[in-house]
Amino acid sequence: MPPSSRAARTLERRAAIVEAAMEEFIARGFAATRLDDIAKRAGVAKGTIYLHFKDKESMFEELVRIVIVPVVERLTALPPPTGSVRDLIEVFAGNFLKEVIGTRRGDLVRLIVAEGPRFPAVADFYYREVVSRGIAAMRALIELGIARGEIREKDLGRYPQILVAPAMIAVIWQSLFARHAPLDAQDMLRVHLDLIFGERRTT
Repeated sequence: MPPSSRAARTLERRAAIVEAAMEEFIARGFAATRLDDIAKRAGVAKGTIYLHFKDKESMFEELVRIVIVPVVERLTALPPPTGSVRDLIEVFAGNFLKEVIGTRRGDLVRLIVAEGPRFPAVADFYYREVVSRGIAAMRALIELGIARGEIREKDLGRYPQILVAPAMIAVIWQSLFARHAPLDAQDMLRVHLDLIFGERRTT
């Protein structure tokens, strides 16, 4: 087999393992997922997994890197606002809701929320790769909004978590309570931003 097709085969196998890992983690939870189950679902020998990953944690980290980190990078690389800060935040949060709520990404975020406390290394990795970047981007936007006079509450910069609260509520609500009370996450976001920026004036 020529080296190029061998490399392609290796990448393919790695992708199959990551895909199988995602399905297993989501179905069983992080603690209950076994490498045997992942190998079986991926159609590879268990030993093959060790050629690609040291352990379950490193496999989960790869999953976050592939599935969630690119979304955060796309969102945090938004251009400097030409319109209002609110417009930019609406684009940011709207994209997050579209790309995460009701998707496999949302399932992964819920998994981290549920099992992170028992697996500090996983939570630490997620904080470093995802949360800290998102918070830094939000803080920068809040500071810009305060400087421009769009945001009156000066202390919001100390708590950028408040800005992204609707996204986290939507992720958790979706899995726990949506069947009892469906949530319109986009509309909740609009109300939340009205509270921060003041109601949008309709012309």
